[in-house]
Amino acid sequence: MGLFRSSEPENTDMSFFEHLDALRPRLMRSAAALVVFMVAAFLAKDVLMHIIMGPKSEWFPTNRLFAWLSDVMSADVLRINSRPLTLINTSMAGQFNLHIALAFYAALVLTIPYMLWELWGFIKPALTASEIRNSRLFVLYVSVCFFAGILFGYYVLAPLSVNFLANYAVSDAISNMIDIDSYMSIVLNLSFACGVIFLLPVLVRLLSGMGLLTAAFMKRYRRHAILVLAVASAIITPPDAVSMILVLLPLYGLYELSISVAARGEKRYARSLDTDAAE
Repeated sequence: MGLFRSSEPENTDMSFFEHLDALRPRLMRSAAALVVFMVAAFLAKDVLMHIIMGPKSEWFPTNRLFAWLSDVMSADVLRINSRPLTLINTSMAGQFNLHIALAFYAALVLTIPYMLWELWGFIKPALTASEIRNSRLFVLYVSVCFFAGILFGYYVLAPLSVNFLANYAVSDAISNMIDIDSYMSIVLNLSFACGVIFLLPVLVRLLSGMGLLTAAFMKRYRRHAILVLAVASAIITPPDAVSMILVLLPLYGLYELSISVAARGEKRYARSLDTDAAE
């Protein structure tokens, strides 16, 4: 990406500690934004609890959709999270720690676009004019992909996984008593993991723009990718075809989108080579 090149000669002479001095105020501003959002999220306790308890609740949109499908198809196996799930706390400070953790995760999600903006501001002086033009929407692309992944994980994977894991029993002699920390980890980890997975188009854009990945390569291994995605979808969903397909289709769509992104990245890389050759 040319992170160590610059159109401004004086920037190439900056030492490691001078780079740290330039980065420090951006880190401080990002930390301050995180604290502000965390305080706001901490005060919005009822909203946070409503959100985190959604995937296990019968009123949740995904659960209502599966209930409707169950009625239409007369397949009760499709009905998810229809029975109340009681969560327990086994620690003296458990609920307070839960409150702090929820506020932190909410603040982190809300602060990520601003953190990316600060990161962009830090590396921008080291980029050439063409690199700045090609990456000027970096913050928007990453933020949109990340939030799309968060929503997919929260509204699709989280309720499916909660339903499967909460009702799975290796023996009738064992009763499930689910701790709130365990439940929260499932919902948050799945949501954040999907947020990272949905950054695939951004990664493809970066690699194809550097000439390291081509659309032809991704097309050649499309069948392999579909197989991997199908296996992953089968693992994280309840044992029925409808649930697996509902997860597989968006992931496959993400892969196809990445192929289009790679094709555009190749053209951009070819233009940059022509420009360099002309210069």
